[in-house]
Amino acid sequence: MTSSGETTTGEVTAKEPGYPRHWEADVVASDGGIVHLRPITPDDADALVRFHQSLSERTRYLRYFGPYPRIPPRDLERFTHVDHRTRVALICMLGDDIIAVGRYEGLNPTPDGRVESAEVAFVVRDDHQGRGLGSILLEHLAAAARENGLRRFEAEVLVENHRMVRVFRDAGYQVKREFAEGVLHLEFDIDPTERSIAVRDAREQRAEARSVHNALHPTSVAVIGASTDPSKIGHAVLANLLKANFTGPVYPVNPATRSVRGVRAYPSVTDIPDEVDLAVVAVPAAGIDEVMDSCLEKGVKTLVVVSAGFADAGGSGVVAERRLVAEARAHGMRVIGPNALGVVNNDPSVRLNATLAPDLPGTGRVGFFSQSGALGIAILAAAKERGLGLSTFVSAGNRADVSGNDLLQYWQTDPNTDVVLLYLETFGNPRKFARLARRLARTKPIVAVKSGRHSGPTPALAASAAPIDEASVRALFEQAGVIRVETLTQLFDTALLLAYQPLPAGPRVAVVGNSSALGVLVADALLDGGLELAGPPVDVGTAAPPEEFAAAVARAIRDPQEGEQGGDQGGGADALIAVFVPPVATPGAEYARALREAVAGSDKPVAAVFLAAEGVPAELSVAGPDGSPGPGSVPSYPSPERAAAALARVTRYAAWRARPVGEFVSPPGIDAERARGLVARLGAERTHRLGDADAVELLGCYGIRVVEFREVSDADAAVAAAEELGFPVALKAVGERWRHRTDLVGVRLDLDDPASVRRAHADLARLTGQGEVYVQRMAPKGISCVLEIVDDPSFGSLLSFGLSGMATELLGDRAFRVVPVSDQDAASLVRAPRAAPLLAGYGGTEPVDLAALEDLVRRVGRIAEDLPEVRSLVLDPVLSSPEGAFVTGARITLGPPPTRRDDGPRRLR
Repeated sequence: MTSSGETTTGEVTAKEPGYPRHWEADVVASDGGIVHLRPITPDDADALVRFHQSLSERTRYLRYFGPYPRIPPRDLERFTHVDHRTRVALICMLGDDIIAVGRYEGLNPTPDGRVESAEVAFVVRDDHQGRGLGSILLEHLAAAARENGLRRFEAEVLVENHRMVRVFRDAGYQVKREFAEGVLHLEFDIDPTERSIAVRDAREQRAEARSVHNALHPTSVAVIGASTDPSKIGHAVLANLLKANFTGPVYPVNPATRSVRGVRAYPSVTDIPDEVDLAVVAVPAAGIDEVMDSCLEKGVKTLVVVSAGFADAGGSGVVAERRLVAEARAHGMRVIGPNALGVVNNDPSVRLNATLAPDLPGTGRVGFFSQSGALGIAILAAAKERGLGLSTFVSAGNRADVSGNDLLQYWQTDPNTDVVLLYLETFGNPRKFARLARRLARTKPIVAVKSGRHSGPTPALAASAAPIDEASVRALFEQAGVIRVETLTQLFDTALLLAYQPLPAGPRVAVVGNSSALGVLVADALLDGGLELAGPPVDVGTAAPPEEFAAAVARAIRDPQEGEQGGDQGGGADALIAVFVPPVATPGAEYARALREAVAGSDKPVAAVFLAAEGVPAELSVAGPDGSPGPGSVPSYPSPERAAAALARVTRYAAWRARPVGEFVSPPGIDAERARGLVARLGAERTHRLGDADAVELLGCYGIRVVEFREVSDADAAVAAAEELGFPVALKAVGERWRHRTDLVGVRLDLDDPASVRRAHADLARLTGQGEVYVQRMAPKGISCVLEIVDDPSFGSLLSFGLSGMATELLGDRAFRVVPVSDQDAASLVRAPRAAPLLAGYGGTEPVDLAALEDLVRRVGRIAEDLPEVRSLVLDPVLSSPEGAFVTGARITLGPPPTRRDDGPRRLR
C-alpha cells in the first residue's frame, strides 16, 4: 500500500511551483462512493490519454462537438499545462485512473492579464456518469475561479447534451441562455446564491447519507481476521454476525483454516467469489497494508476497522491511520474506525451486528453514534437493560473518516429513526456539525453527551479534532437545538421519554401519586427545572386500588372541558408525572398496568416514578412487532429528580422546536464590497489593530454608526470640539489603561458648558499624564452592553453579548452564538444573559429598544461572516435605551483569516 497521496503524479505535483494543494479534496459522489479531486499537472498526460480513449464516441462528440478520436500532442500540452489562475483544470481520480475532467479557460484578458469571465466545460467517463461528478467539478471550478478574481462562467453545450444542460440548470445559479444552430450558450455569475448554497447542501446530504446507507445496508460481509479462537476479536465479530442472523452471506477470511464456526473460510478477500460490500478488519495494525491491498483489488465499499494500534497508539500509528484513510478514499472506500466497536442495523430486512457486543437492544427508532469503542459495549448493554430500542448504532473509534456528521446526514432522511443520540469526545468540523444539527433537530431530537469538558480529547482523537472550548460547545448546542446532557445516565433518561412519548405542548405538569411526600419532591424538582405545576400534586393515598389511581391519572391528563377551569384534577396539563410507592398488600404491577391503560392514546407525555424500577418494565410497555417497547410505553425513573429533569430537558427542546426557524435576511444599508475593499487596502497579512477612523469607516459599511467624537490634544481643542459636536459631551482618556474600565475612572460625563469641559480635561490630564482625550457627544442614557466578535480556533468567529459591569464580568455572564445568525438567533442572544431582564424593564424601569439591539447583532454577525479577516471586534459600551442602541466605543483587529472547513464546495475533512 502506498503512502498518502504518494502516486507518481502526487510526487510531481508536490514539487510543481504554484500548485494549489488546498484545492485537493475527497468528495462523496451521489452513489456514496469517494472520488479524489485535484488540479491537473503535466505528469497526468498519459493518464489523460487513457481517459480520453476510454470515452465512448458519443461522449466525445457531446464534449468536443465532433468525433475527436485522439488528443493531438499540441492539445495534450495545452490540456495538462495550466497556470492555475486564468487556465484551470481539475481531475477526479479513482485509484490511478482519471474518471472526470473539468476546466475553465479565461476569456478576454485585460492588458495586465486579468480576466473576469471564463469558458467552463467538463466530461465524465461513461461508466461514472450519473454519479454527480459534473456538479462536483462545477462547484470546485467556481470556487477556484472566485479565488482567482473571476466573476462569471460561460459554456457552449449541444442542445442534445441533456445531462450537461441539467448540471448547469440545477446548480442554483441565475443562468442566461441563448440558442443558435443546435448549440446553447449559457452564461451565469458564480458568486454563491441562496439557492446555489441550498443545492450544494442538499446534494451533500444525499451523497453522505448514501455512503452511510451503504455501510449499514450491506448485501454481504467479510470478516478479515476471523479466528477459531473464541478469545480473539475476529471470532467475536463473526459469531455476533451469525447470531444476529444477518440476511446476506458472511465470509470469514483466514488463510490458516478451512472454516470458522462452520462457515467456509477464504485465504484472502480476493478469493471470495461474490462481491463484498462491507469488510470488518480484525487483524493487527501491522498487517493492515496487505489487507488494504486485497480490499482495494476486490472493490470493497466500506471498511470497519475494529483493530487498535493506530492513532490510539501514537507515534507511527498516527501516520499509519492517515495512510489507511487516504488510500481507502483514493479508491472510493469509506472507513469506520480504526479502534471501532462496529456497526449495528436492527432493520428486520438487514439484521446486522458487525460489532464486538454479543447482546443488542431490541428494534426501536433511536439512532446512536458513539466515538468511543470501549464504551460501546456498555452503552448497548445499558440500552438493552432499560428497554431502549435502537434502529442503528455506529461506533467510530478514532473517527479517522466516517464521523458523527455523516450519521447526522443519514438520520436526516432515515425513515426508521426518530431520535438521535450522540456520545462525542471531539468535533472534526464544528461549523458543519452546527449546520447539520440545526437542520436535523427541527424534525428529530438530538441528545448529546460531550465528554472532555475539563480534560480534553483522548490522544487517538486529538489528531483529527478541532480545538473548541466549553463556551463554544454550549453556544453550538443551544443554537442548534441539541439537548445537552452531562452523563450517560441523563442521556438514557432523556432518550426514553423522547422515544416513547410525544413532545409536550407547554411547561404545565400534573403530578399524581399515592404519596404526598413524593409528590412534594416531584413538585420541587419540576420548579427547579423551570417547569410549572398544573395544580397541586394529587395524592390518592396508599390504600387506593389500581382503578382509583388510574382514574386520577386520567382526570389529570385530559384536556379541560368547555367552561371548566384547569388545575386541581381538572386537566389543563401539558405533561404528567405519576408517582407510586408500592403498598404492602397490592403488587405494583397492577398499578403499572392501570397507569399504562389510563394514558393510552394520550397526546401528552407521561413519565412514571415507580421507585426501584428503571427503564420500561413489561407492565408499562406497549410492545412492538418484535416484543420490544414501542410508542406509548411509559418510561419509569427510580427517583423524582431524574424524572423531572428528563421532562424539563424535553420541554425546553419542544419550546425551541416550536419557535420560528429564523431567517437569514441581511439588514438594509450594508455595502459588503466596499468593506472587502477597505480590508484589502488596510491589509490582513499580519495581526494589527485599526485606527479609530478606519474602524468607524469599516463599521459604517455595515450601517453601524459610532456616536460622533473627536480626538484632541489640549483643553482649548476640547472646548472647540464640544462646541462643534453640541453639548452635552463626554471626555474620555485615550490610553488603553483607562478605556472601557467598569469604574469609569477615565471618563467624565454630562459636560454641558466650556468650563466643565476644561475642568474635566484638567482632571484627566493629571490622571493620565497626557493631554490627549476623546470628546464625544453624549448618547441617551441607557444600559451599558458589550457586543463582540470573539476569535474561536474551531469556528473562526463567535458573537458574544453581555451587560457591562464588574459583577457580570466576574460571573462570566456572557451569551454566545455561532455565525451565521438568524433573526431568531439575534433575538435569543440579547435575552440570554442572566442580567438580560434589566433590558426588558426589570423593577419597573422602561424597557429598552430590543429590536435595535437585535439589528446591531445581525449587522455584527454579517461582519463576522463576510470578513473572516476581522479577528476581533468589540463594541463597548453600547448604550441601550428606549431610544435605540448607541455604539460609543469600538475596537477592531484584522489578521490572517482562519481556515473555515465548512465554506466553499463539498469536501470531506
